[in-house]
Amino acid sequence: MNIKSLLLGSAAALIAVSGAEPAEYVKICDVYGAGYFYIPGTETCLRIGGYVRYDIGVGDVGSFDGAKSFDHEDGESQSTYFKNARFALKTWTGQETELGTLKTYTETRFNFGNRQAYGGSTTDDGDVVGPNNAFNKGVSLNFAWIQLGGLRVGKDESAFNTFIGYAGNVINDTLVPYGDFDTNVVQYYFDAGNGFSAVVSLEEGSGTKGTIDSYVPHVVGGVKWTQGWGGISGVVAYDSNYEEVAGKVRLDVNVNDQISLFIIGGYGSDDNLSDPTWAIPAGGRGFYKQWGGNWAVWGGGTYKFNEKTSFNTQISYDEDENLGIAANIAYDVVPGFTVTAEVDYVNAGSFPASNWTNADDDSNIGGMLRFQRSF
Repeated sequence: MNIKSLLLGSAAALIAVSGAEPAEYVKICDVYGAGYFYIPGTETCLRIGGYVRYDIGVGDVGSFDGAKSFDHEDGESQSTYFKNARFALKTWTGQETELGTLKTYTETRFNFGNRQAYGGSTTDDGDVVGPNNAFNKGVSLNFAWIQLGGLRVGKDESAFNTFIGYAGNVINDTLVPYGDFDTNVVQYYFDAGNGFSAVVSLEEGSGTKGTIDSYVPHVVGGVKWTQGWGGISGVVAYDSNYEEVAGKVRLDVNVNDQISLFIIGGYGSDDNLSDPTWAIPAGGRGFYKQWGGNWAVWGGGTYKFNEKTSFNTQISYDEDENLGIAANIAYDVVPGFTVTAEVDYVNAGSFPASNWTNADDDSNIGGMLRFQRSF
């Protein structure tokens, strides 16, 4: 018997012992887009993604009170960077059923960095500062919902914002706020397939003022019509805690392949929100109507210089004379890796009574440099 015969006989024996079970390989699922694969042994398609982000902020940025600390040598107040590193993990699943597409989406965020004006000490100038600790800020569950057909339940962001879209492609898009985000929802989406869609959302809210205080949920309803030139959309929200109503209307226009523009107008009632005799006074701002006064506007757009570089801007203003201006340039260094440099300005109207951003003064400016690898 030669060596070749011996090797072939050994291989045959091993196959016989193992039962010759075939290996099960991961199969690509292209029904729901790129990146999905079948979970072995199931008809469920799974996609795993996310991003790693690093922010460097200077001046008045973020909450617009600036990052401050005590000097280690003499204890004097001084400014420093606002920094934050984030890892966001996302998952998507999809499966076809007799009742429609069954989908899930989750997003969990992990953050490390320093806070704005961290601590509880006060300087001679009245600045609240502290040791400026950089630390693990904890884990936040930002999305965790199930959707069957048009019915969605779970943790989401409010349809008051998601249905008509956020206020531009800038980092700090809430210099004049346009509604709160985190909430549990029970909602139904309707898509007619011709550009018309609608939503009804029952929401729990979040926070001291925003979380519902009875079995009566907050209610959001919206309609949208989109075409190649752009779209028109609107949402109305009922705040069950303060029994007030807020609404927004949005117009999007695609001027050409390089330029896209938007404008949003918001209006909300606030008699109860402004009533200081309520058990939990809202200070004029609820879960949905978060801008100052009854009305507010947001406008801006995007100009694409080329496939890699875009200029984004947003200008916002409300009845209490709060003015926000944000502008950035986003550059795709390579596919999946984007660097964004942004400048932000806030003029706080009715300072400080109506100031949303905790700004130190009536006129404030800051900057942010963001590095993000998405996958």
